[in-house]
Amino acid sequence: MKFVLPALPYDYGALEPYIDARTMEIHHDKHHLAYIENLIKALDTCPEFQPTSVESLLINLANVPSDIREAVRNNGGGHYNHSLFWKIMKKNGGGKPNGLVADLINKSFGSFDDFQSQFNAQAKKVFGSGWAWLSLHKSGKLVITGLPNQDSPLTYDEQPILGLDVWEHAYYLKYQNKRPDYISAWWHVINWDQVEENYRAIIE
Repeated sequence: MKFVLPALPYDYGALEPYIDARTMEIHHDKHHLAYIENLIKALDTCPEFQPTSVESLLINLANVPSDIREAVRNNGGGHYNHSLFWKIMKKNGGGKPNGLVADLINKSFGSFDDFQSQFNAQAKKVFGSGWAWLSLHKSGKLVITGLPNQDSPLTYDEQPILGLDVWEHAYYLKYQNKRPDYISAWWHVINWDQVEENYRAIIE
């Protein structure tokens, strides 16, 4: 199984003024690449263990050899999480979702405004480094969760369709310690078409 750094689907400055170009460059080219390199190094120590995908690693984390499980959890999660993160943002994004995701958000949370308020609260209270997620639960409802470090909802039997990276490296150059400002700005770059595609890929 080869793990490669996916290209950004836009240039570094495309998400300005909400996410600055330098942060995007470092975040993608340095941080994401490091997760991939460290995942490959960990797997190289167990050549008999051949995963079929990064998703299979995270879904079946208990089956990963114990001596590399933590490295796979952190670095495999970092690779998967960021690969999703880049795609759910775009230039001139934001607004509100349409289609199936919009309907399910209303069904699961009452309204888009209530969903946004709950998601913001979860993203703000993630302690230290981690992510806020919108995922499809096996019950068929959407759920909001906060997970530490690079943990993936896949490991907890949930299918993510939207995620916000709240590690400081995702926002510190522009927002310093003002995570709430970063969270508010991020809503202006969400690619709801991709979120809809993520959801449809799960249910179809």
